[in-house]
Amino acid sequence: MRVAIVHDYLNQAGGAERVVESFHRIWPDAPIFTTIADRAAMPPSLRDADLRVTWMQHLPAWKRHFRAYLPLYPLAIEGIDLRGYDVVVSSSSAWTKAVRASAGAVHVCYCHTPMRWVWDYERYVAREDFGVLARLALPPIIAGLRAWDLRTAHRPTHLVVNSRVVQERVQRCWGRTSELLHPPIETGRFTMGTGAGRYHLVVSRLAHYKRIDLAVTAFTQLGLPLVIIGDGPARAALESIAGPNVTFRGRVDDAGVADAMRECRGLVFPGEEDFGITPLEANACGRPVIAYGAGGALETVRAGVTGVLFDAQTAHALAEGAMRAEAAPWDPIAIRRHAESFAAAGFESRFRAIVEREAQR
Repeated sequence: MRVAIVHDYLNQAGGAERVVESFHRIWPDAPIFTTIADRAAMPPSLRDADLRVTWMQHLPAWKRHFRAYLPLYPLAIEGIDLRGYDVVVSSSSAWTKAVRASAGAVHVCYCHTPMRWVWDYERYVAREDFGVLARLALPPIIAGLRAWDLRTAHRPTHLVVNSRVVQERVQRCWGRTSELLHPPIETGRFTMGTGAGRYHLVVSRLAHYKRIDLAVTAFTQLGLPLVIIGDGPARAALESIAGPNVTFRGRVDDAGVADAMRECRGLVFPGEEDFGITPLEANACGRPVIAYGAGGALETVRAGVTGVLFDAQTAHALAEGAMRAEAAPWDPIAIRRHAESFAAAGFESRFRAIVEREAQR
């Protein structure tokens, strides 16, 4: 059985790339097709893989302007030659679900979400802080991409999604059913913390829609230590409202993040995400989570066991949740055990079984 792996682009190391790492462990000899690849930025385990890029790799300044080439990705994806492969496994948050597999081949797509900028355009543009010119130029492009996305939504023979939120979105946008399988968590990278911890922690890109401002405001008012790991366009605004008890560490490598999670009292997760991997990574260190009770947090946080859910996206509600977390008698072993139920090994076993089942059909 010849297997090909396809991913949107390999120019960062995020949750979607963790899924590709799992695919690579399941099928280490399978080539990984992608539009563009930056070996220095991708996860180390993928740098020596058989990577096959498209002509987009030769576009001017693509590392800085890969988003500006938005209309070109459909052409690049549909031009990938997958002849001779019996099984295509794609990791898609935008483009790769549209690859053309050979006649009779099986295409199992792990869908992180249908394109956000196509199906939730107004909210996406607002959260990315696009300027006036971009707002004027984008609507006709988005309309064309929406038509293309809908037209190519039937190409995977089977869809697997990372959360119930995305499962509902796939049904609403594409009219397709899908199978739920939560994404892999690299629990082996994390070890248990000792003691109660010294501070609360945020690990996030500092973008306005992540609502880190709620954590900064709440902890400034409470006077409790808060450490923020990450960088982004909202950093200056966040620093302007932060009290002396809030520390910004900027970008930190994976080892530094794991150390910070071991040393924290709990992770603060104030945004709404489709799934959200960082709460489970903190749980793998035995640390509870203070999360906004919406989106993927409803699938990953067990209220009163692995964390606290606050029900309004306000600084006051977050502060109240933080005080509940401070007063709760947490069981680090139970928290770690919960995280291990999402471990990468389990994901890989289940996903391999799905692909083999679909291939036998």
